[in-house]
Amino acid sequence: MAAWKSPCFLNCLFILGLRLASQNNSVDLTNEETTDSTTSKISPSEDTQQENDSMFSITWNIDGLDLNNLSERARGVCSYLALYSPDVIFLQEVIPPYYSYLKKRASDYEIITGHEEGYFTAIMLKKSRVKLKSQEIIPFPSTKMMRNLLCVHVNVSGNELCLMTSHLESTRGHAAERMNQLKMVLKKMQEAPESATVIFAGDTNLRDQEVTKCGGLPNNIVDVWEFLGKPKHCQYTWDTQMNSNLGITAACKLRFDRIFFRAAAEEGHIIPRSLDLLGLEKLDCGRFPSDHWGLLCNLDVIL
Repeated sequence: MAAWKSPCFLNCLFILGLRLASQNNSVDLTNEETTDSTTSKISPSEDTQQENDSMFSITWNIDGLDLNNLSERARGVCSYLALYSPDVIFLQEVIPPYYSYLKKRASDYEIITGHEEGYFTAIMLKKSRVKLKSQEIIPFPSTKMMRNLLCVHVNVSGNELCLMTSHLESTRGHAAERMNQLKMVLKKMQEAPESATVIFAGDTNLRDQEVTKCGGLPNNIVDVWEFLGKPKHCQYTWDTQMNSNLGITAACKLRFDRIFFRAAAEEGHIIPRSLDLLGLEKLDCGRFPSDHWGLLCNLDVIL
């Protein structure tokens, strides 16, 4: 086994990342400006979305634990958010300075977070399109990595939705805990009101065999990538061969970032239509916005 793949080595990297995040008072993104405000401010875009007949969502592990080039990488992420102006944004590995930066740049969004310290998940809702009804945080009792499940209940164009995100336990050595967390996610999805469409999107860190060991997905829940025919162009969201941010020489391709979907009891109101990867271009600093690619999902909203 290569040294970088060992659970001990990866756990050391994880602990180091937590220490860096705990020292992030020295990182101030709120004063960062760019010469072109459209690359840093997130606002609705009339060209990318037809009102009431489609819904864009983005899920992205933005790697806030990596403080290198963080300002430029944050601007890079925001440029994609501004370009697509999604209705819902699911983020993982947010740290407090990044959260402050997003609040400043994304005034058209309501931001709900899973924590306020260390690093955490967030769900961003476009105020003009998505109406927040309630929110809750489901703790993972056995996590060693500050992980939980963030849930928000919303209404979009008269449709009731339950939106969820999480960052399931990392590294191969924590597969058992990760599978327990997956079971909790799927249970919560099934417990949502039948009248609601349920969407989970996040960094699952899952390997396909782990899903199989859990018994697969319930019959009423689909993996959106599989539902759309397993499109090759967006199969791998963590690809060390294409993404050089971590400096890993070994080629490793995994589908860590996933979207699970449960239709409302009255089918046909919302249906996934397409998936694409985001963040595939290097920034001026020579690095990508994150070590993960983002996932852009387009869903039809049928009135």
